[in-house]
Amino acid sequence: MTIEGPWGTPNGAEHPQEKQRGPVVLRRSRLAEPTTTDQRLLDSRGPSDWVHTDPWRVLRIQAEFVEGFGALAEVPRAVTVFGSARTPREHPEYAAGVELGAALAAIGCAVITGGGPGTMEAVNRGASEAGGLSIGLGIELPFEQGLNPWVDLGVNFRYFFARKTMFIKYAQAFICLPGGFGTMDELFESLTLVQTKKVTKFPVVLFGKSYWQGLYDWVRDSMLATGKIGEKEMGLLHLTDDIDDAVSIVEEAYQAWEAAH
Repeated sequence: MTIEGPWGTPNGAEHPQEKQRGPVVLRRSRLAEPTTTDQRLLDSRGPSDWVHTDPWRVLRIQAEFVEGFGALAEVPRAVTVFGSARTPREHPEYAAGVELGAALAAIGCAVITGGGPGTMEAVNRGASEAGGLSIGLGIELPFEQGLNPWVDLGVNFRYFFARKTMFIKYAQAFICLPGGFGTMDELFESLTLVQTKKVTKFPVVLFGKSYWQGLYDWVRDSMLATGKIGEKEMGLLHLTDDIDDAVSIVEEAYQAWEAAH
């Protein structure tokens, strides 16, 4: 639809020619569109560049949130477990992941992981073999191949931020097993959300003292010692080597959450 002709304005200027494309108004050089939106939609022979534009990406993002919320809305209480995709199956950390997944299933918690191999697979495996709900939230990456075989409920994402929302929204605790940059990213984002009270009653457990002790000491001796965080923030981190201890921290936090609600 094109609107032409002089329209009165406060300064006496003529209203420019314009074309309305739904809620969008096009004027001047943007008027010259060779096709309409309907035509581009229905013409299978037309250019396909539009599927890579930002407006189309917004719809994909929206779809990821809708699919994630729909798939996870009825999940019971859950714990998100982060860890390395590179952990071999014969490594002790893999065995610890299996044991942790089973222990969480035993107290009625679903486990949520990134759905990949390594430690994530171990936790999913432990939960699934113990009869618990094993959830994997995958991500499109150039070097990983789909969800591991022990995922019972899986959702694949294109966008990290949509996936991270699901990790947080549907969990009551975070446990970090040894991992790389991705695990660090998830750890500190989780801590920031707890610190700023975007999420409440959320314990953050670092499992594996030999791996995490250096980071824990640095947070205490550098961040805390120089006033970048306070004692309360330092208390958000729980460092342990014991499966029962990690599970009891989760259970105590959940009981506190229930009492507050």
